[in-house]
Amino acid sequence: MRVLAIECSTEWLAVALGDGSGFRESREHAGQTHSERVLPLVDALLGAAGWTLADLDGIAFGAGPGSFTGVRIACGVAQGLALGAERPVVAVPTLEAIAQDARRAHGATHVFACTDARMKEVYVAAYECPAGRWQETLAPAVVGPADVVLPPGRWFGVGDGLAAHPGIVARLPFADVDPSLKPSARAIGELALERLAAGEGSSPAGAVPLYVRHRVALTAAERATGGTL
Repeated sequence: MRVLAIECSTEWLAVALGDGSGFRESREHAGQTHSERVLPLVDALLGAAGWTLADLDGIAFGAGPGSFTGVRIACGVAQGLALGAERPVVAVPTLEAIAQDARRAHGATHVFACTDARMKEVYVAAYECPAGRWQETLAPAVVGPADVVLPPGRWFGVGDGLAAHPGIVARLPFADVDPSLKPSARAIGELALERLAAGEGSSPAGAVPLYVRHRVALTAAERATGGTL
């Protein structure tokens, strides 16, 4: 099976293309230019592989949590491409993608993912993979750094939330940590292949971002009185 994966949930933009035998990935620091850069990266990657959208079995995207704008861009692009090619879409949680990267990089099978959510908060989730597919132990949530709690067991901590808030690592008994890991398009593609093989792709219209925070800004009155989120 062949899949195209798109990841825009951070300041980095990543696109991957692959099948069960391996992946090609293009990654660049996009800042606020994801919407301008994502389609040229997709076109370049397809051209390098000699594939077209019609050669794919599905299109995947990093569904969040992460940058609201970035996640919506990835979702919209995946929906548009899939609609035109008549292919299913797979929405992959970005925190699960980091867990997948941790397994590949470190052999970790019990991963606590923690990414910087800005506004003095972090996104967290925990995944276990003793054999086969990842199982969600702690569902994605947004919490304050002081409220981060590990599930029972020994956990490998990953994500830039641990770098942004080093007190989390100092306070909690992680088995080990790698704050440098970010969700990769390759990981999203790998997880999407599992879901496609299991018949878990959705229609383009049925693919939606994963939001765990529903308030992203202060009102004018709150800003005027010095309020913070």
